[in-house]
Amino acid sequence: MTRKQKRLSWISTLGAVLAVAVGLVLYAMSNKISFSLDPTELMAKELNPGERVRLFGLVKEGSVKRGEGLNVSFELTDTLNTVQVAFNNILPDLFREGQGIITEGVLDNTGLFLADSVLAKHDENYMPKEVAESLKKRGVWQEEQQ
Repeated sequence: MTRKQKRLSWISTLGAVLAVAVGLVLYAMSNKISFSLDPTELMAKELNPGERVRLFGLVKEGSVKRGEGLNVSFELTDTLNTVQVAFNNILPDLFREGQGIITEGVLDNTGLFLADSVLAKHDENYMPKEVAESLKKRGVWQEEQQ
């Protein structure tokens, strides 16, 4: 083997190892990736059972219902469509009706979103970027909300 061939074989071997490593990382992350959707996009998208989704929107006024223990149900809206959300954990302190929030979880067969986390920012004027963009796209954005 000439010096040029040895160098080429080393480069191709390193390239193959790097490609396998990148493939393994992407495969490992595929279970942790969740798409961000608003309620309208969620209803339009066909999801596989158990597929993780990040759902964002506004907590609909008058929709929060507390059950036994930590069980809470509420409706998340983007002003066009609404999704019923069930959550069984401690809500953030600043969770309230009219608040922009982000939830993560799965949609069950009945259309109920089973959230396993609810995120709310500490700033009282907070609106998630995705929610603001979605509201602007639909023409219902009000500048004082941000």
